[in-house]
Amino acid sequence: MLSSFHTSTSLSQSLDPVQIAADLIRCPSVTPEEGGAIDLLQSLLESMEFICHRLYFEEYGTDKIENLYARRGNTAPHFCFAGHSDVVPVDDVTSWSVRPFDGIIAKDHLWGRGAVDMKGAIAAFIAAVDKYLVYGGNKGSISLLITGDEESQGINGTIKVLNWMEANGEIPDMCILGEPTNHTVMGDTIKIGRRGSFTGHITLRGIQGHVAYPDLTQNPVHQLIRIFTPFINDNLDQGTIHFAPSNLSITTIDVGNLANNVIPAKAHATFNVRFNDNHSSESLNLMFRKFFDNQNVSYTLKTECLRESFLTEPGILSKLISDATFIITGRRPELSTNGGTSDANFIKRLCPVVEFGLVGKTMHQVDEHVPLADIYTLKDIYLTVLKCILG
Repeated sequence: MLSSFHTSTSLSQSLDPVQIAADLIRCPSVTPEEGGAIDLLQSLLESMEFICHRLYFEEYGTDKIENLYARRGNTAPHFCFAGHSDVVPVDDVTSWSVRPFDGIIAKDHLWGRGAVDMKGAIAAFIAAVDKYLVYGGNKGSISLLITGDEESQGINGTIKVLNWMEANGEIPDMCILGEPTNHTVMGDTIKIGRRGSFTGHITLRGIQGHVAYPDLTQNPVHQLIRIFTPFINDNLDQGTIHFAPSNLSITTIDVGNLANNVIPAKAHATFNVRFNDNHSSESLNLMFRKFFDNQNVSYTLKTECLRESFLTEPGILSKLISDATFIITGRRPELSTNGGTSDANFIKRLCPVVEFGLVGKTMHQVDEHVPLADIYTLKDIYLTVLKCILG
């Protein structure tokens, strides 16, 4: 067990982002539990004269989720910080070197579930806002959009908060999502977009029979292998200016065959495509159906799209963050669109959005941790962005 020390977060004139992050980690907000995280954030923000809205959403068959929208000021420009207070489960606690919800500070690192993804970034932004206000900043508006189900279904979080914001005239001019974006050091990567995620569930129907008489059968497993081989060997395209090539991965093949001498009658497969701006879910659906129609197989196909691809063209927002990062770290970040999906896919409907947060090396891992220096660096970058945007 690592040795530790910590102090409680105070509402002094200069909030410490490390202590805020530690206090947030001590809120066990595993989706769908709020765990006290929203309570803590509301307390901090109301002390800075933010107007807070606790937003509860649920649908039949889903968990009720608690979200937070807070705003200070009512004039332009309106800058928004977005993130999520929920974290992934810990699973085997005994594999951790620290108790995952103790918010341990040791060896110049903050340890605990959510340290990287993404309570450290939320704390850095709150501390940056606090410092900005201490400096006397009072121009424009600042808001926070904090969801409670980013790590799960994503049904009752950001999408519904955005709908509420739009209905209530809460439209930001620009937004930073604090997901962990940097690969190895602070300031190496800004995410300006994300590839989309498209899933297909295909069932091939063959002719069942004895393996000793293959000429009397039609093996759907062999058919699956044949029709997917081109996608396994090659990407779907060559990529675009800002995106890597679109790629297909088979995630499961299921036959349910209990006998080793019987060719099955059916075979099921699920595949996922991470696609760039060459495609849309509609174009992919049409492409795969046309391809399978030409393969001389009997099939059924169901498709779904988790997220479409999106891009915030390099411009004012990405330059502001790049300049702020260079001022604080001496590095010019790469503009990237790699990685999985994020809530930025939804936020871009209301305003330009980019992602910039901590180094993501240990997110979702056992002994998740982040260097204290990185949290302070992120706070300074956010503060510099605020000064540039709001004056």
